[in-house]
Amino acid sequence: MTSRPLLIKAVLLLFFLISIKSTAQSIDIERVDPTSWWVGMQNPKLQLMVHGESIGTAEVKLKKYNGVKLTGITRVENPNYIFIDLEIKAKAKAGKLQFEFKKGEQSIAKTYELRQKQNVDIQSLSQKDVIYLILPDRFSNGDPTNDKFANMADPESDRNNPWLRHGGDLQGIINHLDYLNELGVTALWLNPVIENDQPQTNEGGNMRSAYHGYGFTDHYVVDRRLGGNEKYAEFIQKAHEKGFKVIQDAVYNHVGINHYTIKDLPMKSWLNQWDEYTNTSYKEQPALDPNASQYDRLRMTDGWFMPFLPDLNQRNPLVANYLIQHALWTVQNFGIDAYRIDTYMYNDMAFMNACNAALKAEFPDLFLFGESLANPVPNVAAFVQNNMELDFACNLESTVDYQVHSNMLKALNEGYGWHEGANRLYETLVQDYLYQNPEKLVTYLDNHDEHRFFSVVGEDYRKFKLGLTWLMTLRGIPEIYYGTEILTKNFKNPTDAEVRKDFPGGWPDHEVNKFQKEGRTEIENKTFDFVKKLISIRTTEKAIGEGDFTQFMPFDDGVYVYFRTAGDETIMVATNTVNSSKSFSTKRFEEVLKGRKKATNLMTGEELTDLSIIELNAFEALLLKLHD
Repeated sequence: MTSRPLLIKAVLLLFFLISIKSTAQSIDIERVDPTSWWVGMQNPKLQLMVHGESIGTAEVKLKKYNGVKLTGITRVENPNYIFIDLEIKAKAKAGKLQFEFKKGEQSIAKTYELRQKQNVDIQSLSQKDVIYLILPDRFSNGDPTNDKFANMADPESDRNNPWLRHGGDLQGIINHLDYLNELGVTALWLNPVIENDQPQTNEGGNMRSAYHGYGFTDHYVVDRRLGGNEKYAEFIQKAHEKGFKVIQDAVYNHVGINHYTIKDLPMKSWLNQWDEYTNTSYKEQPALDPNASQYDRLRMTDGWFMPFLPDLNQRNPLVANYLIQHALWTVQNFGIDAYRIDTYMYNDMAFMNACNAALKAEFPDLFLFGESLANPVPNVAAFVQNNMELDFACNLESTVDYQVHSNMLKALNEGYGWHEGANRLYETLVQDYLYQNPEKLVTYLDNHDEHRFFSVVGEDYRKFKLGLTWLMTLRGIPEIYYGTEILTKNFKNPTDAEVRKDFPGGWPDHEVNKFQKEGRTEIENKTFDFVKKLISIRTTEKAIGEGDFTQFMPFDDGVYVYFRTAGDETIMVATNTVNSSKSFSTKRFEEVLKGRKKATNLMTGEELTDLSIIELNAFEALLLKLHD
């Protein structure tokens, strides 16, 4: 692979070579983005980016079209681009715009489709939901004919190689929607589906493919190895028909090195450029520190995430428009219900506020949550709607709750102490006062970037059950990672590929099919049923899906108790976080118990008639629905 400094020099050299091309060349049009648009959008403004040989040197005319006006032309350093500003008024009708691009004796006619906007039935997410995260390439191969293409930058597919593509696709997910329905999850989050026509890259001495999807090369194309645009639309339709909400992974911070705007750079300021390759520090603190150096701030936000993921300059209004319009186009075109925004804290926050506001103005019910793996809790809160007085206020409604994630694991794995064990989780949740909407935060135990939860707790089944119980009963919106329900394990050693294994049964040649009960072992079926039961409680019990959250300080060296309450419905969650049994009085909880002495064990159906004393085994959790 090209070294980091040489990669940047190559991009800059390409840019300057383009810049000095003779303007006497003939013109051509290769593409127009967005690929289509709609009449009836809330924002009447549209900016087309036209790319083609010397097209920026042409004069542009729009044939008269009722309700549509050409309001501006922007020519940039690279003559292969031109940006066209349009105003689409409310009276405009669907149809085809007719453009003429003329240079000397040469003239090119170009049509552009305006479609009639249809109402998109977006179902927002709430605490009633449970998210299921799927890495499409590793879940199931429903169409072996699209596994690889000789004319793509990475033409390989090899399931024996952990770093290459394995062939999972959208059809594979469609084939197992009934399995996901049986499990009971309500929202499907797919790692990016947009085209990653990237070459393999040398990472840690191994050549790796972009099967994870985070290096976009064409924003308007779903990767054909997953099934393409039509299959994605089919997947969303069928998922909606079965009651699932669909979450798409958005990536604004960077693109892949094979994106056409990188191979033919519109202008130097399209990217965050440095004199030599500069990687981000991956530390968000300088972006928030009032005493930070300007160098540290810029390195965090403008440094590249990886050498093969060019960092977009979102302060450039042309870049911002390009990204925002694509986000709007995707929701309107496919009808997704939510965006999970990758590497949120690395983006320019003014841009992110503008993007979020544009999406919410057009689609008020669209749910937006970011990925900010920040530390400590105030730093996570800084990148979402919060109650702090900061120099800059983020308008993002939700984020992944990295701190609850981290401290749930610590609470399970370390002994009880003043700030340790159960107090880790308790003290993290105490800081909910920093968030405007803590109930919207997305909680999790593992995902595609983390060690598998079962391995983290030392394959201790008691701890596994306790952690899942917390996840499904605490405030927030829980997410589980594919395979957790069948006790999938592994650490990220030597790479992330170890926690991104193929789902057993997702490929025809698999010896066992764990999508079916008959293919699972006894402990796997026990785990599936346990997770299924917890999800059912999460999605059907009003006190958990809609209720308030009240916690009590951990006591008796490791007992942690909290309540979920909605109206007259109250659920008590009593947990023991240490390796010894506990017996305790419930007098201290009287403000919530309100004299009630009876309850139903939601996991077993057992009726309890005396709650004055509760006994818990080591690492046990009780879910008790109170009644008179």
